[in-house]
Amino acid sequence: MVVLNMVEAINLALKQEMKRDKTVLILGEDVGVDGGVFRVTDGLLKLYPKRVFDTPLAESGIVGTSLGLAASGWKPVAEMQFEGFILPAFDQIVNHVARIRNRSRGAFTAPLVIRCPIGGGIKALEHHSDSPEAYFAHTPGLKVIMPSTPYDAKGLLIAAIRDPDPVIFFEPKRIYRAIKQEVPEKEYTIPIGKARIVQEGTELTIISYGAMVRECEQAIEKIKDHVSVELIDLRTLRPLDKEAILTSVKKTGRVIIVHEAQKTLGLAAEISAIINEEALLSLKAPIERITGLDIIVPLPKLEDYYVIDEKRIIAAIEKVVNF
Repeated sequence: MVVLNMVEAINLALKQEMKRDKTVLILGEDVGVDGGVFRVTDGLLKLYPKRVFDTPLAESGIVGTSLGLAASGWKPVAEMQFEGFILPAFDQIVNHVARIRNRSRGAFTAPLVIRCPIGGGIKALEHHSDSPEAYFAHTPGLKVIMPSTPYDAKGLLIAAIRDPDPVIFFEPKRIYRAIKQEVPEKEYTIPIGKARIVQEGTELTIISYGAMVRECEQAIEKIKDHVSVELIDLRTLRPLDKEAILTSVKKTGRVIIVHEAQKTLGLAAEISAIINEEALLSLKAPIERITGLDIIVPLPKLEDYYVIDEKRIIAAIEKVVNF
């Protein structure tokens, strides 16, 4: 075991997969000489000089090139510097990457990973603090992952690289270096589409993912003597682990869903619909959603008013439990 933060865990996963599989490539803006804007790919160019490529500032070109490489037998791992910069590649991702297996009736697949920092909490500029995961979770043909710990980040990234279909791998920048954890030095995978039960409880289920899992844990710690909370970390946003969600809801009867993205048409809405369709009679209180506001993420001075903290989560717990 080694103690790593998320940046280090992802770097180790990339290093090990490049050693194991000579078809794994890395490409993106500044991923080579500089090691990426967050230094996630630091040192990989030196180890694999023929398989790490600095690209022009052209996200559509990065993803389009990755698709061609993937269809030709390579396994590209493309980096988007920030989540706001992934949108110029939206056409390539939705109209081509996600559809290549269906369009070719299985003749071609796209075993590629698109890594992308996501979310706020670091007081960055516009286009650097958004949470656009719902766009991609809405798209058939894509798998969408967002880990909340270094251990999960390594295991899920290795699984994503080995997956035969395209994966959008979101990395919450707010917790890139905020959490350190014991991580196995050896390679391991975590099944895509399987949620993690962070802790078991009997009175209330909280469902979350990404950086918000840490906020939920901190809130639960403060009320643990009063309420028994079960916390689910989804880890994969598409496909959702419906079984884990419904099993927990049927046990506790109360639900809070927490995500950083804006409320309207966010993942919480879909999860609420699943619960209403398949576990309505188990509910003892209305489902509560704690989300970002339906506004553009504010610039640094106002960011603290936008991001979710433990106070909002504790208030929601009290509201649902006392319904």
